[in-house]
Amino acid sequence: MRFRNKIDGSDKKRLVIVACFLFVLFCSIVVRFFHLQITEGDKWQKIASAQHQIDVTEYFQRGGFYSNTDVKKDNPKEKVPFVVEVSKFHLFIDPYSIDEKYKLVIAKKLFEFFEFSVNEKEKIFCDFFKKSRSRKIISWIDREKKEDILRWWQGFSRENKIVRNAIFFVSDYKRCYPFGHLLGQLLHTVRDQKDPITFQSQPTGGLELYFNDYLKGKLGRRTITRSLRHPLDVGDVIEKPQNGSDIYLTINHYLQAIAEEELEKGIKTVNAKGGWVIMMDPYTGEILAAAQAPFFDVRKYRTYFNSEDLIETTKLKAVVDLFEPGSIMKPITLAICLKANEELALEGRVPIFLPDEKISTSNGYFPGRSKPIQDARVHKYLNLYLAIQKSSNIYIATLVDRLINTMGEKWYRDALIDLFGFSKKTGVEFPFEANGFVPNFNKYYQNKAPEWSKSTPYSLAMGYNILANSFQMIRAFSIIANEGKDVTPTILKKIIISDNGVEKVLVDNTKNFDFKNRRQILSRSSCRLIKKSMKFITKPGGTSRLADVYGYTDAGKSGTAEKIVNGKYSKEKNISSFIGFVPVENPKFVLMVVVDEPEKKYVPGLGPAQIGGICAGPIFKEIATRSLNYLGVAPDDPFGYPYPDPRSDPTNADWSLEVKYLAELYNHWNK
Repeated sequence: MRFRNKIDGSDKKRLVIVACFLFVLFCSIVVRFFHLQITEGDKWQKIASAQHQIDVTEYFQRGGFYSNTDVKKDNPKEKVPFVVEVSKFHLFIDPYSIDEKYKLVIAKKLFEFFEFSVNEKEKIFCDFFKKSRSRKIISWIDREKKEDILRWWQGFSRENKIVRNAIFFVSDYKRCYPFGHLLGQLLHTVRDQKDPITFQSQPTGGLELYFNDYLKGKLGRRTITRSLRHPLDVGDVIEKPQNGSDIYLTINHYLQAIAEEELEKGIKTVNAKGGWVIMMDPYTGEILAAAQAPFFDVRKYRTYFNSEDLIETTKLKAVVDLFEPGSIMKPITLAICLKANEELALEGRVPIFLPDEKISTSNGYFPGRSKPIQDARVHKYLNLYLAIQKSSNIYIATLVDRLINTMGEKWYRDALIDLFGFSKKTGVEFPFEANGFVPNFNKYYQNKAPEWSKSTPYSLAMGYNILANSFQMIRAFSIIANEGKDVTPTILKKIIISDNGVEKVLVDNTKNFDFKNRRQILSRSSCRLIKKSMKFITKPGGTSRLADVYGYTDAGKSGTAEKIVNGKYSKEKNISSFIGFVPVENPKFVLMVVVDEPEKKYVPGLGPAQIGGICAGPIFKEIATRSLNYLGVAPDDPFGYPYPDPRSDPTNADWSLEVKYLAELYNHWNK
């Protein structure tokens, strides 16, 4: 019997409906797949990634500061850092990935690696229960501590089946100071906590602030995947960080150490409040050392900024503080008078004075002064060389009296500003440099007294009634030392950025060190005459014999000024100084030493301890002697040693005949 399958019309209809349904279903699945994978693919990818991945910041290295190793010719060409970034780590946790039964155990174990206070432990433990996938709990961990934690965690997480990235480390960089407190006031530092938005370091001042735009880097980003198998501290670098630029200073680390050591010893010897030192190349303007004591240890910056007594220590007083120079102003006054002589000579007129001229110095009365100007001792007659040697106030006031009567008071004031830049910033690379002050015509003080009066020129001649910062003073003496050419103090040599190991010079300040094309401010003949007069300061009969640098020719000037306290000159508080250069011909540096409030007492055989030649002069001598030895400068006065040193030979020592002649001349004029 044969059977035959027959499909009637109703079956066909049902089959078509089922087929159409399956087709529509398939199409809807395709459409949904397209919608999920293509249209909303990025959205779901982010959601999925967020469950297993986290973007963490890749920190950059802030630029560092480096020493000037070129000052000594045979120095090896190596980078010597004042400030560098060292690798540190921040410890993060993912509270979501840690079961609550393990949180207390993990926290207690982490506490064993550190010394935390009770409050710090409570704060960290609370972070374990935050609704977060990334929580920083401990900062600035060194590499050794990090490795110890990892060794424990890898075993613990494996044993308890906790994702290995439930805790993870993010690398960062922290300031390191290989020389400790060296150069503290100049460099300053950055705060421990970075800006929460930009992650940039926040400078406390100094060069960190001045060069901040160059020192800053650019953050990068890295993705970390959370899983049981995924190792710690790896992932895809999404954006590579860019390190900051390095600053190469003109300051040499060895010379800076010498300056700080000798300054600290010197101010302790005279029981002073403090002091500072600047060493500068008179030809290039390079600042070779900038020391200040008491020191500012930037590693403990919080202690200083949280103390009313210590915060003053953080200031670089050579730049931001002004003082009345006192007698170190006299060579500058002399230079202005010699400049007037040159202008008068061009006009065929008689000079206001001659260097060898015998000038009466027994009468200290000058116009506008109610009291006479006095010298430390009475001198009847002096010439230029004797006047500088004895630091005569009356002689220098006499020259200025002739100057203003011949050239006018405005000419004198303009010379102070135009020739030596007083009341103008030097432009040294440091924030908040003080301008200084020179009295002006037709202006008045707050008490309604005129800034410029009849007596003002005579005060200016002696370094009173004028305010200067120390960089202005060392610039002025450098012009004399280099025989008349303009020079600008600078702390910067180069700024260099490294990109994938390739160094690129962003700023090359050495191009400005060229000496030949500088403006001639003073004539060479005038500078030589001033240098000659300053040679006698440290020799027998001078006011600063303790500043004599044995074996070398030197020239300088001491100063002692009364400080203004509550609007009046104090008879108990002084600011004392010595500034000079060595050797006299082609000097290697100009060195300024300032001692703030030395103890006022009498030293038998020497005199008042607060006098600049007595308290600042010895510091100058020690710094100069050690620095010349370090630089390998051969003695240019090999017989210039005191008896009984076997090298001593007074008959052949430099300027011995001139010193003897001056002594005889002084005795002849002042019997």
